Amino acid sequence: MSETPLWTPSAARVEQHPMSRFMQAAHEATGRSFDDFEALHSWSIEDRGAFWSLLWDFAGIIGEKGELALIEGPSMREDRFFPDARLNFAENLLARTGGDDAIAFRGEDRLSYRWNWDELRAVVSRLQQAFRAEGIGCGDRIAAMMPNMPETIAVMLAASSLGAVFSSCSPDFGERGVLDRFGQIEPKLLVACDGYFYASKEIDIADKLGPISRKLSPKKTIVVPYVGDGAKAAAASHNGVTLADFMAPFEPADLSFERLPFNHPLYIMFSSGTTGVPKCIVHGAGGTLLQHRKEHLLHSGNGEGARVFYFTTCGWMMWNWLVSALAGGSTLLLYDGSPFHPHKTIVFDYLAEERATFFGTSAKYIDSARKFGLKPRESHDLSSVEVIASTGSPLSPEGFAYVYSDVKEDVHLASISGGTDIVSCFVLGIPTLPVFEGEIQGPGLGMAVDVFGPEGKSLRSGKGDLVCVKAFPCMPIEFWNDPGGERYTAAYFETFPGIWAHGDFAEWTEHGGIVIHGRSDATLNPQGVRIGTAEIYNIVEQFPEVAEAICIGQSWEGDVRVVLFVKLAAGEELGDDLVKRIKDTIRSGASPRHVPAKVLAVKDIPRTKSGKITELAVREVVEGRPVKNKEALANPEVLGEFEGRGELST
Repeated sequence: MSETPLWTPSAARVEQHPMSRFMQAAHEATGRSFDDFEALHSWSIEDRGAFWSLLWDFAGIIGEKGELALIEGPSMREDRFFPDARLNFAENLLARTGGDDAIAFRGEDRLSYRWNWDELRAVVSRLQQAFRAEGIGCGDRIAAMMPNMPETIAVMLAASSLGAVFSSCSPDFGERGVLDRFGQIEPKLLVACDGYFYASKEIDIADKLGPISRKLSPKKTIVVPYVGDGAKAAAASHNGVTLADFMAPFEPADLSFERLPFNHPLYIMFSSGTTGVPKCIVHGAGGTLLQHRKEHLLHSGNGEGARVFYFTTCGWMMWNWLVSALAGGSTLLLYDGSPFHPHKTIVFDYLAEERATFFGTSAKYIDSARKFGLKPRESHDLSSVEVIASTGSPLSPEGFAYVYSDVKEDVHLASISGGTDIVSCFVLGIPTLPVFEGEIQGPGLGMAVDVFGPEGKSLRSGKGDLVCVKAFPCMPIEFWNDPGGERYTAAYFETFPGIWAHGDFAEWTEHGGIVIHGRSDATLNPQGVRIGTAEIYNIVEQFPEVAEAICIGQSWEGDVRVVLFVKLAAGEELGDDLVKRIKDTIRSGASPRHVPAKVLAVKDIPRTKSGKITELAVREVVEGRPVKNKEALANPEVLGEFEGRGELST
């Protein structure tokens, strides 16, 4: 690690930043002196009730806060934030009115348009009335299979205004991938596009939407036109109707907002483990709003006048994070499609033309731009950009260096890390501190983050598990269809009983920063998108030629690539034709991100003595690390099948 920072904020920038204003507000509220971020962070986790209460006021949350900010229970799971509060998520995001930009949108080079605040509110109003006419109310689910476009945001806001629960995925998911998610939550309404653009290609999804909608059987399937007029997809769908026809009976009217308890469900998001269908993670409106306001305003500086871009799809939690910038009066800059088509600089073109102030992307994008030799510092006017955020996978030291040498010299580069599980960040950018190569600057305010060794004790040096030792408002309120909470507990609180273990392999730095070394569980993370291996198995093992399969993520060129090992049925061979069919079926049945970079044959697959296949052991062998739990394997000798494979070096 370098001892010289890549960037240090100027004194003027620090003084003017909302983080410094909040530090002053904390001083006035407590009488304590906060000379630096470390002191502020310590207070935020020592007196969590006072911190989150002050944040509510400082961020201007609309709603009734109630008397208590926190009731501490006997465990993290039982702490309760703002037990008497009443609020509505959409009311907070739609506080602004007028003719300034609320949302600008670009779909590659095919389509672009923008909505001002009044136009956004008008669409939400018409959708709110149409949803009510369909009987949508508190707790009902509305699912969206949509691109990252303004209509998707309007649907979410209309749903949450009524207390309905919103869930989304991107339209490139295959039929099985969609049904594995939405089939669990039984949406009353399904909203989908008629197709999408990617890499300068037009992909019609009418043929896929038909069977998906029939199996989900919503009251209506609402088709949003994107590549066409929506009529074909609506005709192919169960109770299909175009968005225009769905809203036609209703004119814009005054919006109303159902104020509900702090933990009223807002989103259902999906995270996959190694077995079974994706877990349905339910996030509450209050915790999501408060955490996102903290991260946007204090850590990112996004308030009124900010123009916020994040390259994301509606299947990634960064979409949910991006949308919350509306609550601060920021303008959203949406982009859908490939970030490198029809030309390599299209994202930088968009940032420059729209005068973006915040540029969020993935570590993979930064690495790809570097490998393409893009030098936007020389070719584009990025003077408006104040923050560049990177997530999805750890940003390499080369990525840090590239940003400052070839993108912009005077910019706050914020490597951030969290996940779907908390719909936000544990560790992220700190605008008052210097940026060091390869490091995330530190923990978020209110987040009692630490690194634990295997024995469950804090590690100030060396690698271990990223944990959080105190409750925070954006913890999931529950898993869907998990009434006893057993799956919730197993997901986060079994590794270190009573302590949130996030599944990241991490270490502290001498600067007080964090380095994330990847996932510590078997979940795949190609191109910064978390993928469960079960989704791949469900497809591959339908092939008669395949007896069984095991899938891992292999560290590769600063990212992770999917590697699939198959045990073939008797008499079968792994030829080029079978490899192609496997990849094509995974692409169409799950998503392009699930497609393995390598498909390799093995004679057998390792299992535990209880009969479960063990991806972790295979990954350790492939990465050249010792397998720590060989004694738990029924057939440890088969690990040799995965060792020293020449195919995995290219």
